[in-house]
Amino acid sequence: MEYPKNLEYVKASQDASDNLDMYTEATIAESNEAITDEFGVKYSKDGRKLLEAPQNLDGTYSIKEGTKIICDMAFHECWSLRSVVIPDGVTSIGFGAFAGCRSLTDIVIPDSVTSIGDHAFNWCSSLSSIVIPDSVTSIEGSAFKDCSSLSSLVIPDSVTSIGDSAFYGCKSLCSLVIPDGVTSVGEYAFYDCSSLTNIAIPDGVTSIGKCAFWDCKSLSSVVISEGVTSIGESAFDGCESLTDIVIPNSVTRIGSCAFRDCNFPNDIKQELISRFGVKIFLAF
Repeated sequence: MEYPKNLEYVKASQDASDNLDMYTEATIAESNEAITDEFGVKYSKDGRKLLEAPQNLDGTYSIKEGTKIICDMAFHECWSLRSVVIPDGVTSIGFGAFAGCRSLTDIVIPDSVTSIGDHAFNWCSSLSSIVIPDSVTSIEGSAFKDCSSLSSLVIPDSVTSIGDSAFYGCKSLCSLVIPDGVTSVGEYAFYDCSSLTNIAIPDGVTSIGKCAFWDCKSLSSVVISEGVTSIGESAFDGCESLTDIVIPNSVTRIGSCAFRDCNFPNDIKQELISRFGVKIFLAF
C-alpha cells in the first residue's frame, strides 16, 4: 500500500476564518478536548469534526448529524468496517480518511461534500461502486487508488480535474464516462485499469498526463476530442488491445512510448509516425 504514512495534512488555501469547513486536520487541542461516542469514535468538542475512529470499529457506522468534516486519516485501516453513513452537511472528506478500509463495501457521499482529499479511499479493496455528487469539483490524487473491486463509477459534470493516480489500480472498472467539464487527466490517473474497454476524452481536456492509461490491457478504443494539445509519455503504454484511436489535429505533442505495445493497424501506425515520429512507439 503506497499512501503516505506521515500525515501531510490537506489544508484550504483560504484563511480559517473564511472557511472553517475546509480544514481537515485534527489539531492537538481538538484531540485533547475530544468527545468520544459509544463506539469509541472521537469528535471535536463543538461536534463539527470527526477526529478519529478506533481501528477495531466494525460493521456499519453512522456519522453523527452536525458533523462538517471527516478529518485526515479518521478511519485509517479500520479493516472490519463495512459500511458508513455520511449525513448531509458534511463538506470535506480529509486526506486518507478511509484509506485501508479493506472491508468497506458501501458508502454514499452526500451532496453537501465539496472536497474529497488525496488518498481518501485508497486501498478500499472491497468497494464496488460509488456515486460522486455534483457538489464535488475535483477528484484529488490517489483518491480511489487500488480500489480493485470498483466496477461502477459516476463522475458528475461538476468535476473539472482528475488528479494523479486517482483511479490507479482499479482493475474491475470496465466503463467510465469522463464529463465535458474535465480539463485535465493527471499522471497515472487510470494506470492498470485492466478491465476498462473504451474511453472518450471530452472537448474540455487539454492534456493527458504521463502514464494516464498505462497497462489498460482491455482498452480497445479511444476517442480524443479537439482541444487536447498534448499526450504524455507512456500515456497508453501497454494497452495491447488498443486497435482504434482518433487523434485530432489539435494535438501537437505526444511523448515517448505513448503507444508502445499498442496493436494499431499498419495504416494508423504509419500515419501517427509521420505526424509525431517513431518515438511514440519506442522505449525511452
